[in-house]
Order: sequence, then C-alpha cells, then structure tokens
Amino acid sequence: MILQGTWVAAVTPFRQGKIDLDAYRNLIRHMVAGGVDGLVPCGTTGEASVLTHQEYVHIVEVAVEEAGGQLPVFAGTGSNSTAKTIETTRLAKEIGCTGALVVTPYYNKPTQDGLYAHYREIALEVPDFPIFLYNVPSRTSVNMLPETTAKLSEIDTVVGIKEASGSVAQILETISQVEGRVAVFSGDDIMNLALYAMGGTGTISVAANVDPARTAAVWQEFQRGNLAEAQRLQLELLPLIHALFIETNPAPAKAALSMMGLCDNELRLPLVPVTDKSMAKIRHVLDELGIIAA
Repeated sequence: MILQGTWVAAVTPFRQGKIDLDAYRNLIRHMVAGGVDGLVPCGTTGEASVLTHQEYVHIVEVAVEEAGGQLPVFAGTGSNSTAKTIETTRLAKEIGCTGALVVTPYYNKPTQDGLYAHYREIALEVPDFPIFLYNVPSRTSVNMLPETTAKLSEIDTVVGIKEASGSVAQILETISQVEGRVAVFSGDDIMNLALYAMGGTGTISVAANVDPARTAAVWQEFQRGNLAEAQRLQLELLPLIHALFIETNPAPAKAALSMMGLCDNELRLPLVPVTDKSMAKIRHVLDELGIIAA
C-alpha cells in the first residue's frame, strides 16, 4: 500500500440538526474532483465526538461508497478509552475502510508506555487492519514522542502517523527514527511543504475541504521536482490556512463551505458558528483566491 499525497480531513455537514448525506456526497465529489488522494471521515474536523453511532456508520459508509475502491479511506476511530477505540476500529473495518486514523487518548494523559500499550492492544485486537497514528498535543494534552512512534512503527499494521505537534524538530526526529517503516503525514496545513521537504509523504488536510486543487497541487508539484511552483502554491494558500484556524476547527471550514454552497454553516454544541467578524475575514480570503465572488 502506497500512502502518500493529499488526504482530506472531511467535515460532516449538518442540516436542521441532522447529518446531511446529500451534502456530504457532493463535498466528497468536490474534493475528489480537486485531486485529493485519500479520505478521512469522522476525525476532529468531522466532529466525530458529537455523532451518534448510527450517524458515524452512515458517514463512513458514504465515504467508502464514494471512494469506490479508488482512494484509501481511513476513518477516525480514536477515543480516550482503549476498549471503545477497539470497538470503533472493528466497526470501520466491517464497513470496508482501508484503515483507521487513531488519535492519541486525550484528557487522561497516558505516559509514553501507556500510549504504546494502547496502540499495541488495538493492533492485536483488530488484526490485519492498517492503523494511522495521530499526534495532536494541542487538542489531547499528550505528546507522543518520536521514540514512541518509532517503537510503534515496528508493529506490522501501523502504517503511518499524522504529525500535528507543530514542532519542526519533532517532525524531523520522527522521520529519522521511523526509518521509512511508516508514512509521516502533516497534520497541520501550514507545515505541508516543509514536511514534504523533510521526507514526509503526505498531508491530512483541512484546507483541502475548501481548496482541494491548490492543496493537492503543492504535493504534486513537489513530487515533480518543481519546488518553486510548490512554494508559490503553499504561500498562496497561507491566507486560507490562517482563515481556517481563525476560530476552532471546523467552524471556519464550515463557514467557508457554506459560502461556496457546499454545506450549511451548522455545527453541533459545544461548537458554534464563527463570529460575523471572522465570517467577513473568511469571505475576503475566498474572494481573493477566486474561490467565490464577494
């Protein structure tokens, strides 16, 4: 399995309090048409923590159906309970996903030994199913260190890590220590090109919801050896990346997508839509990039 390129951390559209599967299908088609290489439903950006069991099933089923066996689908299955994570990972496997994206346990703050034991148990209990680790200490309050990632990379079904520590030094050390055994993906759009240059092989992107073509082109041009063009595109995306994190993700992404007519500007509590001030800034960026007409 070749794990590389621009994967998208897909938002979950809502309409009048319910998941909007028609909008979700259209959103996936928009992203696929833009050139994304993989789908990640029900992650942080997909508001997985506020979905019911049945909603989770429907969203993941649609992602698998729309991928049509042509793109990898790694559904978010992580939680701060190892048993619950195993249960959800089994479910993702049964639905037909390629693999699972498993965030480090949050709130209970396990040690590095605890992190290793958590992922090892998932791999043992859900065999023959690829696992993508996900390190995002700004949300989980636990940072999986490079040496822990390296140790986990020796497990056959651990195939990658989404690295969102925000530390260039940590990303570089992780790439060095895993020695090519697993793919190292960017978990922060602002770091995409830098991570590619350090030896990473892809991104799981929020920006690809809104501008999949430009986000995917950064990787494509880098792969072709067109570094100057990749740099130009990454810098061109910078205002959008900042706008998409002006408030808590995925609220800005949903605001942008609503302006594009791709989904309603609706979130579930405790998340709320962005302020009018942020809305105006997002609209300005989309207009400047030619994504919408102001």
